Amino acid sequence: MADVDSYFICATPRTGSSLLCGLLASTGVAGRPEAYFRVPDEPAWAGRWGLDPTAFDYGDFVAAALAAGRTGNGVFGAKLMWGTLDRVVDGLATVHPELAGADDVLLRRAFGRTAFVHLRRDDVLAQAVSWLRAEQTNLWYVGCPDANGAEPRYDHDGIDDLVRTIDAHQAAWEEWFAAYQVTPHRVRYEELAADPAGVTRKVLGFLGLELPAGATIRPRHRRQADALNREWIDRHRAGGRLPDSDG
Repeated sequence: MADVDSYFICATPRTGSSLLCGLLASTGVAGRPEAYFRVPDEPAWAGRWGLDPTAFDYGDFVAAALAAGRTGNGVFGAKLMWGTLDRVVDGLATVHPELAGADDVLLRRAFGRTAFVHLRRDDVLAQAVSWLRAEQTNLWYVGCPDANGAEPRYDHDGIDDLVRTIDAHQAAWEEWFAAYQVTPHRVRYEELAADPAGVTRKVLGFLGLELPAGATIRPRHRRQADALNREWIDRHRAGGRLPDSDG
């Protein structure tokens, strides 16, 4: 038996959340974690689940997400970026208005025994560079069908803005954990990238799950960072100049 009914991967963009979701899904016992509650994607999910994409009851949406995101052992998984958490608790408050403002109680009412995995990246500049490239090209993972083919361009101010956003969102996650006395399982992107199977096993242990005999932990996405990422990081640290520039 798992120690939880549900868990959320709490992250900011470009911390390896899709990588971790795929690794956990591959175990067959840790739910099918996806970004079910991202507002721009809600109509697509609703339509896939047979709900009216333009007008659905949030309680019905959550019930459909639970059905889609559970594995046979009853465990549900999903990922939440910082802004998405507000959408979830605000939506649940329309179903349980008497619990409005009690985020932890609302989540437990909807998702049962709920655990949290906090995923963050030590190198915030590298994270911001990756985020900027993804926004410019709409290439969020290798093979992403929504990629627009745009040529990525260095933007010093854009990188600075994203660094500030990442810092603010990380601080907001920490404040939320503290406010609701949540002790998440901590995962660093750098550790995940270096040892994906080992990190996945640790998350399973935190959730009270065991990898089934014969199961293989396998990634769904490949690493995207390349020489251009490193060039932009070096350029930013050089004050926006090209690293080999004299002036």
